[in-house]
Amino acid sequence: MNLLFEFTVDRETATIHMTREFAAGLDLVWDAFTKAELLDRWMGPKPWRAETREMDFREGGRWIYAMLPPEQTVPTRFSLVEFLEIRPKTFFSSRNSFCDEHGEPVQTGFVSSLTTNTFEVAAGRTTVRIAKKMGSLAELEKFVAMGFKEGFTLVLRNLDELLESLADGSRT
Repeated sequence: MNLLFEFTVDRETATIHMTREFAAGLDLVWDAFTKAELLDRWMGPKPWRAETREMDFREGGRWIYAMLPPEQTVPTRFSLVEFLEIRPKTFFSSRNSFCDEHGEPVQTGFVSSLTTNTFEVAAGRTTVRIAKKMGSLAELEKFVAMGFKEGFTLVLRNLDELLESLADGSRT
């Protein structure tokens, strides 16, 4: 099944725009983007994996997680997602940065980015539109050069597999 995937880089606004269609209902896709137990199952390009340290999905809440390679069991670098605005099953926005295990900022060469996620349903599919505005053009260029598009493409495959298993009821 061919699902829409668009990835564009707007250097004028230092923003990455991604649009992705999923062969799953809104409730399932929304949950996959907002519940730690599901995020940990897809948010990492294999063989890496995500591990949630803290999740409080509400306006003013935050998600602290680490990306771990297969040989590592103890996280050393963390990411922080601070939820700014949430409109259930249609939209949420966040500020994203790197942090320590307590959510305190760490210096990595990136300040933070602002991300919006919009969810729409049509013809039995759910489309997610993501805009990731970086702090500067230099940060955007560095992020793209690190392979963000390639990594994001891989995690979307993981999400497709998870959504398919959840829709089938297999919960693998």
